Amino acid sequence: MKVGVAREIENFFAQYPLRHFKRGQILIYQGDPPTGIFHLIEGDVSQYDITKHGDEIVVNVFKPPAFFPMNWAINGTPNEYFFEAITDVSLRQAPASDTIDFLKANHDVLYDLLSRVYMGTDGLLRRMALLMGGSARTRTIFELIVACRRFGKKGPSGYALELSETELAARAGLSRETISRELHKLKSKGLVSITHKSIVVRNLSSIEEELSNSQ
Repeated sequence: MKVGVAREIENFFAQYPLRHFKRGQILIYQGDPPTGIFHLIEGDVSQYDITKHGDEIVVNVFKPPAFFPMNWAINGTPNEYFFEAITDVSLRQAPASDTIDFLKANHDVLYDLLSRVYMGTDGLLRRMALLMGGSARTRTIFELIVACRRFGKKGPSGYALELSETELAARAGLSRETISRELHKLKSKGLVSITHKSIVVRNLSSIEEELSNSQ
């Protein structure tokens, strides 16, 4: 996001009170109509569904300076997901009507939102293709690559991901046990290292090559 666009968004939402949620708190419950549009300032928020078997399936993860849920605001689409703070978060919330008016009046912000929607759609289509025809290995590697690009903290050892096996499983649509096996296979090849708090992808190019070779 361009600095100017980010500043416009920040200035718009600044007129609304700052709110805080602790990790694990639900911002919006599945089936409940949202009460406004959240602008994320600090932390990460997960958007997910729960299957009839009780498994959590993550469909998106928001990071600053995202604002959501825009599908509901623009199209009036009923909310079918949970939105949960996966870290401590700070955000502001604006009425949907005010947010729509803001977008209509600021074409550069609207264009930026459209651009990000298309990038997200490409990622969802890629994930769908892997879910339909990919192996547990390719699905695991794909989610690691996405996490590196969006949330990874690059250091001397590679990209550090504050991501548990359970969270990675929810994103890949796999069981935690399956994720654990696949991660240890990648670890044995020197592609990742694992601690009780994080996963480190040692070299993004190498794991992208691994994905290409696994398809």
